[in-house]
Amino acid sequence: MNDPGTFAPTPGSSQWRPATSIVDHIAVDDAGRALTEPLRDDIRLLGGMLGDVVREHSGTEIFDLIEAARKAAFAIRRSEIDRDDLAALFDDRPASELLPVVRAFSLFALLANLGEDQHRERRRAIHERGNDVPQASSLAATYAKLAAAGLTDEQVGTGLAQATVVPVITAHPTETRRRTVFEAQNRITELMRLRRRTELTPAEERTAIEAIGRQILTLWQTALVRLERLTISDEVASGLRYYDASFFDVVPTINTEVRRALLAQYPTSGIADAPMVRMGSWIGGDRDGNPYVTAEIVTLATTSAARAAIRHHLDELSSLAQELSMSARLITVTDDLAVLSSWTLPGGGGGGDEPFRAAITKIRSRLAATGEVMFGEDFLTTDDAPASAADAYVEASELRADLDVIDRALRANNDDAIADDRLLRLREGVRTFGFNLSGLDMRQNSDVHEEVVAELLAWAGVNDDYTSLDESERVAILSAELSARRPLLSPDAQLSELAAKEVAIVRAGARAIKTFGAETIPNYIISMCTSVSDMLEALILLKEAGIFDPNDGNPRSTVRVVPLFETIEDLQQGSHTLLAVLDVPIYRALVEAQGGLQEVMLGYSDSNKDGGYLAANWALYRAELDLVEAARKAQIRLRLFHGRGGTVGRGGGPSYDAILAQPPGAVQGSLRITEQGEIIAAKYAEPVTAHRNLETLLAATIESSLLDTEGLGDESDDAYKILDDLAASARDAYSELVHRTTGFVEYFTSSTPLSEIGELNIGSRPASRKQTKAISDLRAIPWVLSWSQSRVMLPGWYGTGAAFESWIGDDAERLATLQRYYRTWPFFNSVLSNMAQVMAKSDLGVAQRYSQLVADDDLRERVFGKIVEEHERCLRMLAAITGSDDLLADNAALKRSVYNRFPYLEPLNLLQVELLKRYRNGDESREVRRGILLTMNGLATALRNSG
Repeated sequence: MNDPGTFAPTPGSSQWRPATSIVDHIAVDDAGRALTEPLRDDIRLLGGMLGDVVREHSGTEIFDLIEAARKAAFAIRRSEIDRDDLAALFDDRPASELLPVVRAFSLFALLANLGEDQHRERRRAIHERGNDVPQASSLAATYAKLAAAGLTDEQVGTGLAQATVVPVITAHPTETRRRTVFEAQNRITELMRLRRRTELTPAEERTAIEAIGRQILTLWQTALVRLERLTISDEVASGLRYYDASFFDVVPTINTEVRRALLAQYPTSGIADAPMVRMGSWIGGDRDGNPYVTAEIVTLATTSAARAAIRHHLDELSSLAQELSMSARLITVTDDLAVLSSWTLPGGGGGGDEPFRAAITKIRSRLAATGEVMFGEDFLTTDDAPASAADAYVEASELRADLDVIDRALRANNDDAIADDRLLRLREGVRTFGFNLSGLDMRQNSDVHEEVVAELLAWAGVNDDYTSLDESERVAILSAELSARRPLLSPDAQLSELAAKEVAIVRAGARAIKTFGAETIPNYIISMCTSVSDMLEALILLKEAGIFDPNDGNPRSTVRVVPLFETIEDLQQGSHTLLAVLDVPIYRALVEAQGGLQEVMLGYSDSNKDGGYLAANWALYRAELDLVEAARKAQIRLRLFHGRGGTVGRGGGPSYDAILAQPPGAVQGSLRITEQGEIIAAKYAEPVTAHRNLETLLAATIESSLLDTEGLGDESDDAYKILDDLAASARDAYSELVHRTTGFVEYFTSSTPLSEIGELNIGSRPASRKQTKAISDLRAIPWVLSWSQSRVMLPGWYGTGAAFESWIGDDAERLATLQRYYRTWPFFNSVLSNMAQVMAKSDLGVAQRYSQLVADDDLRERVFGKIVEEHERCLRMLAAITGSDDLLADNAALKRSVYNRFPYLEPLNLLQVELLKRYRNGDESREVRRGILLTMNGLATALRNSG
């Protein structure tokens, strides 16, 4: 138990909870608690310092209220009091007094996250120092698996010939932390790491503790989130901050490491020299349902990214010049270096006695000139002069060539150790980031394309009523237009606001490609893609912008058209759509010109919202199998882009397990995957965790490409048929609640903070694609976020228990079959493991408080009753199939998180309910609005994957 009067975590009691508590299904024994004692020490330290700050700066009365709430939360877990007792602490208190309580528990969640991250590092270091078997999901473990499989150099080289892993950064409404908060977190992390890794004197220890305390004090007095609506420019800036925080350092390093390791193990494999890890982004290019994305925003996003890349390269060159001080009197100057260093500075200064510095000065001046050409004189700093005296680089490959001269010169002098340090990172960084930094995908809904293309065709006199045509007629018209070089529009074309905006956006993309390089915008994604015409309509827009060129039957486009299959029906028909579009000669010719590669994006979020957890997961698996077969039949290469969100309901869960759970042939060395919101912060906020998470993506991609990870053998056909039945049953159970229960939408909108997500300036994107209350039009993020905030977590489990119970019945053999699949089939294991994890984060006791927000008693009882029944059914089925009552038996890290600190979510949830009541009853004061926003952010921080 905690000492009274401290705001720090209480170690868990060993007593079992009543059957209504989810903690009954999370078993933590004495050994588990012993292993996590250092973690609890860290969190006690951070929590205690936070408590001291609160008492000193907000007063004893507020501190006592926070402490009372903390103690009551743990008493609830021990079943000593009812939630009403905790809620009563907040009744009738002014919102101004509740705000510091919200901030205290939100900050504690943030600090607890840092403590848990440190504990994972600690445990990993213990394993490494003990020369333990490499941990699963590490590259060392992957290399060992490849060796054990006896793969030849040729097999590895072929399997990884086109290897690429692209995390794609996207925006998220709960990731509203300011840069100040972000930087304070990183400083605390470094100080905690210093204490753990360094043998400090007592005085040094005190200094470190005091420094941590100052950061916590700063956080307490800093607004945690913005009060104004987040703009896309804010989101662009937030996405770019991760490059300075980790990506610039980690991505080039890990690319070098994995290439060297594979070539050392398989020297004749011919592993490509290109970077395996590259970065992507949707921020500023994703206009699906977001009216705030404009041509100006596309320009801002691409320009900001390019500025960041070139500024990084310039800074690295400055540091490199300081380091490479070798004298021509002491080294051999290669011919190439002599040429590069003989450039004369304005005013007559030459290379002098330090050829490397002279060469770097020339390179840096050329790069500064490149920046001046791209961005104007305001890009330059005093350190960049004299940019005007140098010739700008046209392409990043020219910069790489100059850096290669320096590399060869160092190696010629046996200075490999120096060449393999900063210069190697810079060379790899230029290859990885180029002048564009990352690839910005553009995305729009197929309905918008249809409307805009219809207008363009009508304006050009091609067809006055395109939307009335059937599919074959549409394809014929679009194919003809794509085969002709003439544009549909003239400069004086008079278009509707929508069409003018869409054309302007794609033209802005074309200008960015011309300025910053072909990789600036690699893909054009079509949301809700259902047909061949949906794909060809996007090409029409690319043609109007000059990106797609028919080129007399030999079409060219630097941008790929990527269909996004989202609903379960679209996933089921995806392979047919792919084969049909490849039968269109002009499109097939384009794919051939793009290296025979077709990318397809799979929508985890909308398929789940459409049919529920199990049905969506199986539809995705089946779709991948079908798409792999379609690609084989069409003799093209397939690359899948996984639109995963942070939560299990949106395809989240451990990335390594998820990738290994892909069907045979689905990875083939290539993986693109979305990363969102607080998940980005959790994974990539600082270099150590970023390296570990990128390593995980690489490890899983390599294993899935080279090893048989499905594990079904000859049983696959039977297993697929069983999952067909289970998925259909689960979808029916889910649809009965979500789509066929009268009043469900009213229950959902009333019992969750859905409407407030749209009203309280959370994120730049509207909550719905259209002005409607239909579930089908609601965006997936607010759908999942709302259920997460209310602790129901419905998208991550509902319908699955009913399907299992119905299929198994009293048949012991059927149960044994599912138990065997759980042990041997990664897909099935991953589905159940992720479901268990999300259920461990659910709390129907808390959810019941949210249900009280529903005014209609009958509706509340009907819907919440169904939720409770299915929740209990899912728990029973999980225990029967996995053989364990412990939901987190296979996830020690999440187990300690849930058990040790989830009671701290109780006050945040109950405060959110209280503030929602006030807001909906007409109190729209700044304090109430801010309080709701802070509870959303605090809960998202604590849950770590809220939407």
